[in-house]
Amino acid sequence: MDDLDDSAKLTLEVAEAEQGKRLDHLLAKHFPDISRSRIKALIVDGKVMIDAVVIKAPAHRVKTVGSAVAMQVPAAVSVDLVAQDLPLEILFEDEHLIIINKAAGMVVHPAPGHPDGTLVNALLHHCGADLLGIGGERRPGIVHRLDKDTSGVMVAAKHQAAHEGLSTLFASHDLKRTYQAVLWGAPSPTTGVVEGAIGRDRMNRKKMAVDLKHGKEAVTHYQVLKHLGLGASLVACTLETGRTHQIRVHMSAIGHSLIGDPLYGRASPARKARFTEEQQDSIVTFPRQALHAAVLGFVHPMTKDFVRFESELPEDMKILIDALSN
Repeated sequence: MDDLDDSAKLTLEVAEAEQGKRLDHLLAKHFPDISRSRIKALIVDGKVMIDAVVIKAPAHRVKTVGSAVAMQVPAAVSVDLVAQDLPLEILFEDEHLIIINKAAGMVVHPAPGHPDGTLVNALLHHCGADLLGIGGERRPGIVHRLDKDTSGVMVAAKHQAAHEGLSTLFASHDLKRTYQAVLWGAPSPTTGVVEGAIGRDRMNRKKMAVDLKHGKEAVTHYQVLKHLGLGASLVACTLETGRTHQIRVHMSAIGHSLIGDPLYGRASPARKARFTEEQQDSIVTFPRQALHAAVLGFVHPMTKDFVRFESELPEDMKILIDALSN
């Protein structure tokens, strides 16, 4: 997360009587004009710092008298979100939340270069205008995202209480999230853990990188599911944390980047040479990083039941796996 923007920063100093208070309650007390739900969303989005350290847990207890707390409140943006009738594969839906199997190529929420045609536009059409205002101007209902070219399971909230409950789960990493990826080569050992803090790449702001000094804690558990010939593998990656590009960065860091990844997916000529020309063509023409969000499990924020959703590998990844296996 980038440093806070001074031009939009609200600050306070922790008083003695406030020691031990929850961060969201402290901010709500000092800034009563901002709703508690908005404050929680800002914390989860990484917009609050204590003594220059980003805190993303609303329930975090402030410990030190005199600590400087800073909260960035983005300037209001005039947004005209349009409901669009776009294809959605719905895995589950109740009055509180909706589970989507996101297609590769779909952007999650409007952003520069993608003003419409996003998952948000599709959700507005499916769920109705009541979705507006839940969780932020451009991201109604959204509590997490998948990269444009990553497919798989996503959850969105249908009202504010569900949004707050889901946001708390994601902030505390209290979910089960397993992805499947096709990697160059095969990690050894075949089951392991990658631990390496992740931060913004100092040479390329579009990339993330392992940064043990300035990055945020990141832990990925992996297991090789299948060897694909001599030069690739299908691997399950379970997230203990949820940093931007975490799987892509961690797998690249151990020498096994994702096939098709435009940022982290370089492969040595020796690895490429392990495939036939036809197989190499399948790799070159694969249009995205070979990454799929396969499992999402969590305690339902309203019913308190544990729910678990799965999504099969999409057809393009199945075709790639078959081509590399033969």
